[in-house]
Parts: sequence; structure tokens; C-alpha cells
Amino acid sequence: MKGLTYSRCGDYYIPDLKLSEQAGTPIGKYGRMRKQYLEKHHPIFYNNLILTGRLYPHLLEIDKAANERMDTLMPQLMEAAGVDEALKAADQMRWVGLMNTLKAQAEETILSELIFGEEGE
Repeated sequence: MKGLTYSRCGDYYIPDLKLSEQAGTPIGKYGRMRKQYLEKHHPIFYNNLILTGRLYPHLLEIDKAANERMDTLMPQLMEAAGVDEALKAADQMRWVGLMNTLKAQAEETILSELIFGEEGE
């Protein structure tokens, strides 16, 4: 590779690698969570994604899939729990509590399936 520079760190030379700037869509909440998870628990896979330039597209894909999953799970959970506009009008505090609980359930599903799962590896 031409133009690759190294930094000395103790007795080792480490290549100066930077993520290529990707124009357009920023990585969302779930993409950042996936990045942190891969960096900590799967460093070889993470480094492979960086070196091949596939990290940013992978994180965007995970973020998009997680948001789509949230959009499909919430209505299903709301219907199963009986949360609707009538409940919101009758007892707003109960509705808020139930919505927070349902959102936490949906997020837990997303985290286990997409963020902390082996999908895409």
C-alpha cells in the first residue's frame, strides 16, 4: 500500500488507519451501539470491517434494520397490550407508563437480535 504511515507505540509500529469519511446519512443510535459492541467484543471482525471499508455501510444497515424493526414491533406490542388513543384520553399517566414499558421491550428485542447478535458477521 502506497502512502501508508505508521506510528511507533512502544516497540511496535501501528498503521495510522482512519475511517474514510462517508457523505450522507449519519450513523444513528443503533449503529453507534453496534460499533461499540464490535469494538469491544469482536475486535478482529471490527478491524476487518475497517480495513475493507465496510464498517460504515454495516453500521448504517444495522441502524436501518433496527429502526424498521422498532416501527413494526411497537404497533404489535401496543395492540397486544390494549394501548390505544382511548386509553390515552382516559388515563394519560397509565398510557405513558405502558408506552415506556413497550418501548423498553421492543428495544430489548432489537438489542438481542441485531446489536448483540451475530447477524452480519
